[in-house]
Amino acid sequence: MFEKLRIKEHMEVANSEGLHVGTVDEVDGDAIKLTKSDSADDIHHFLKLDDVEKIDDNRIYLKEGARIPAGLGNKAVMESA
Repeated sequence: MFEKLRIKEHMEVANSEGLHVGTVDEVDGDAIKLTKSDSADDIHHFLKLDDVEKIDDNRIYLKEGARIPAGLGNKAVMESA
């Protein structure tokens, strides 16, 4: 189990395959608030801390099957193109 204190602003969040999902804005209770700049709809999205598999260096990896809101990360890049 990881310590949520290790999650810092500007850390990258990746899915279980290592693909970019978003960037940490802050930890808000039991959730990770992502920056608006990584979303296609320009709003903050949240990920559950329970969905974090591991933290490696400056990158957070999510568990396989973690619920990732539509329009984040690589999807956002494709949708806005």
